[in-house]
Amino acid sequence: MAATPTDHADAVTERVLGWEPGHGFTVLAEPAGGPAQAGGPAGAGGAGGSGGALPAADSWLVVDGRVRAFSRHRERFLRACAETMELPHGQLAAFWQDMTAALPRQGMWFPRVELAPPGRTPLLRLRLRAAPPLTSRVRVWADGQQDPRTVPRRKGPDLDTLAGVRRRAAAHGADEALLTSASGLVLEAAYSSVLWWEEGTLCVPSPALPVLAGVTTAVIRERARRARIPFVARDRTVAELAGREVWLVNALHGIRPVTAWTGRPMEAGAATRAPEWREWLAGITEPLPVDWP
Repeated sequence: MAATPTDHADAVTERVLGWEPGHGFTVLAEPAGGPAQAGGPAGAGGAGGSGGALPAADSWLVVDGRVRAFSRHRERFLRACAETMELPHGQLAAFWQDMTAALPRQGMWFPRVELAPPGRTPLLRLRLRAAPPLTSRVRVWADGQQDPRTVPRRKGPDLDTLAGVRRRAAAHGADEALLTSASGLVLEAAYSSVLWWEEGTLCVPSPALPVLAGVTTAVIRERARRARIPFVARDRTVAELAGREVWLVNALHGIRPVTAWTGRPMEAGAATRAPEWREWLAGITEPLPVDWP
């Protein structure tokens, strides 16, 4: 049957829609997964029983039809699809156009676009999920989880693996877990990018390290440039973040300062800058576009 977007988040927890060129979306007869398996209240999306690792995926927060950096999510997803399969650009553009029109304009949602695993049809899907509760701070497991991902620079293939990492973090009283390189350098968190302050300089891990290009990080970097705030890449171990103002950032929660570390004796730095930056980030959402050029 043809899919009809649901306007209120309390009317549906999760619905999986498959897309076919020229036919638009239909509700899959056997939805790829049950309720959203996003790793709990702070979730950012496991593969959700999709029948195999997703070659590409992307997700963002929609609140009453408004979203942040939507075009950046489009660019990242379309690029990931093009790297994985030889799909015509026109087909991907048509999918995004139909997907944008299908997103609800009321309620809080955390939709995810997906490229299906090899051999599955339809290839392109929209997982329409009610947004989990948003949080403004985060406790982080700092035991130094060595990065288990196989494709760290692309969102999708390792979502289930990362869900397992965060389940282990929850067992240690944390909401998130830091991932480190084999040499112990900080990379990112399971579902978030990591930023921190060193005096007046905003820092991120080196892009030469295996890290995902975060959309929210890119938006923050642009503001730092406009405000003439130094934004630099630095190699740091987990221990070197002790006492600093550290942020985990993603499309769901925005900026969350780390207020506690678990797994090792580390003190969290005071979140003096986070409130103002959170307010700014919350204020730059835009209405979902009616059409794409």
